Amino acid sequence: MTTPVVPVTAGTPTGDVPADGAVLGKISYRIPVIYAVLVVFALLGLVGTLLRREGVWSQTTEFQSRYGDQWFTIPNFSVPSLLTIIVLTVLITGATGYAYVLTAARRTIPVWLHIAVGLAFVAAFLTWAGAGKTSVIPVTSLLAGALALSVPLIFGAMSGVVCERSGVINIAIEGQLLFGAFAAAVVASLATQPYLGLVAAPIAGAMVGALLAWFAVKYQVNQIIIGVVLNTLILGLTSFFFSTLLADNRETWNARQPLGVIEIPLLSQIPIIGPVLFRQSILVYLMYAAVIILQIMLFRSRWGLRTRAVGEHPKAADTVGIQVNKRRVWNTILGGAIAGLGGAFFTVGSGLAFGREMSAGNGFIALAAMILGKWNPTGALVAALLFGFSKNLGNVLGTIGSPMPSQILAMLPYVITIFAVAGLVGRVRPPASNGVPYSK
Repeated sequence: MTTPVVPVTAGTPTGDVPADGAVLGKISYRIPVIYAVLVVFALLGLVGTLLRREGVWSQTTEFQSRYGDQWFTIPNFSVPSLLTIIVLTVLITGATGYAYVLTAARRTIPVWLHIAVGLAFVAAFLTWAGAGKTSVIPVTSLLAGALALSVPLIFGAMSGVVCERSGVINIAIEGQLLFGAFAAAVVASLATQPYLGLVAAPIAGAMVGALLAWFAVKYQVNQIIIGVVLNTLILGLTSFFFSTLLADNRETWNARQPLGVIEIPLLSQIPIIGPVLFRQSILVYLMYAAVIILQIMLFRSRWGLRTRAVGEHPKAADTVGIQVNKRRVWNTILGGAIAGLGGAFFTVGSGLAFGREMSAGNGFIALAAMILGKWNPTGALVAALLFGFSKNLGNVLGTIGSPMPSQILAMLPYVITIFAVAGLVGRVRPPASNGVPYSK
């Protein structure tokens, strides 16, 4: 008796179709559950607390979009606080049901639904924070501050993408940011020219990247350990020079040399978007270019193909003539230069003098943004903007006198980052040979 042949299709990894018609894979309801948690928080935390106030139905929240001098501005507008929150909560509830239906049908939840739910929840939260207060919610200022706080995170995340796509774990982003800030401040002060500091910053970051590549590739030292050691080394060096050289003569070695603001004609006059995106320093415009160029080069060029090859399967790359270790070394140096450029934002980019430990853990948050973005430049950009927005949101709410405790506001960006990485991303797969030394 012969065994019947099962037709081979591309529906499963092995090409076999189960004879009993069983559904392959387990359905994950992670996204609908996250949406449902937001609904519960909106009902209990926002609507519930407002209902306890007297005269809640007459309370309003005022929003402001004006930011500096503009040809055309949107006047301040007020919305009924409780009614607005209820409407937005209903919209999030509907999105939760739609996400559940899509998940049950094994269909992909569209990106626009994530954006819509996020915007609705943020709008509801801001409406709650400003309910019944005389102060206004500065929308444009909130977004502009969020972008500013995101700049070093975005550069750090791009550095991580370049290095880890090549197979080298870059824990030293924190040190590269700090050393870039130090070099930018010192060179700009000595030359009394902030743009020279902008040139010195990526060189300083590249030097740290070169040390990382030397130990990780040539001597095959554990990459996480050497990254931590480099962070400690840079922290010690910059603290020593800050306490001695920079402190003795601040005007010469550590003076404020801010980069000027460059306004893009016409675009900078667009309400809300214009001041946020097109009224910035040259460093922010370089950030735009870095993300766009890296996204194109990584997935649409020979360099990107070979970079991803040495990070995924270095042995196969070696067999077709790609010099694996050489490419890892140069890409790690490039990643260090990108992070160093981001460090310049702490000093010349913000018009500040150098301060001890002024990177303040941004390098590690940049690593989290890279993971949240799944080692993709665009995804890392969005993740970094999420952290910057949550951090500036805490600052703005503290300014307008939010009912939320100040301790909660301080921990808000870190809580959002943890929940974003654990909840939205779930299990992610880094490049297969990330952190694995290669020998011929």
